[in-house]
Amino acid sequence: MSEIERQVRGWWARLLTWLRGAQDGDTARKAREALHDVRTSDAGQRAESALRDLRDSDASRKAKEAIRDLRDSEAVGKARDAARDMVRDLREGEAGRKAREALRDLRDGASGRSKS
Repeated sequence: MSEIERQVRGWWARLLTWLRGAQDGDTARKAREALHDVRTSDAGQRAESALRDLRDSDASRKAKEAIRDLRDSEAVGKARDAARDMVRDLREGEAGRKAREALRDLRDGASGRSKS
């Protein structure tokens, strides 16, 4: 193990120890209380209500329908078919064969360098 790996492992271990210790500490308690205060505050409740209203609104319903219509549209179907054809061509075609050979050459070249 290199010196850098040892340092990183040491920092990681110290960070995890600190995080585990912080869960029960005074700072963690204060953070939990602050989050609770935000959730129960007037502004927090208004924000939750606004999000709920937005989720249940007519605009949200229309957006969901538009996404559903787009997903089911002919254009998306054609794009899906084209992507499927492209993947098949890459797997079975000349371009795919050349790409696999290039990757194999790169992999073999990298493994050959590490052995020497």
